[in-house]
Amino acid sequence: QVQLVESGGGLVQAGGSLRLSCAASGRTFSSYAMGWFRQAPGKEREFVAAISWSGGSTYYADSVKGRFTISRDNAKNTVSLQMNSLKPEDTAVYYCAADNLASTVVAGRVGSWGQGTQVTVSS
Repeated sequence: QVQLVESGGGLVQAGGSLRLSCAASGRTFSSYAMGWFRQAPGKEREFVAAISWSGGSTYYADSVKGRFTISRDNAKNTVSLQMNSLKPEDTAVYYCAADNLASTVVAGRVGSWGQGTQVTVSS
């Protein structure tokens, strides 16, 4: 498995932007599909975005499509989530995730999770 550490969360006003980063340990980072999930208070964890091992394919939840962008740098073992036009309903703990296939990440069948980073969007 790969160890994941998120950073970049914080407090932002509605309409603002944040960039989350996830640093992964391990020499096989480039073989993993990566993703982001979020969990708001009182709600279940939900899929946000995923990216294939090569970065050639990306997937987004309908709620963030057009506002969020996932990317990865295999040379630096990092995956990022650029979040623009943030809304109060984006408030949640955001988790980085890794698994062998993008399809399993999208389905939430994830082998490795980060500890999460809080994103709060004020109205």
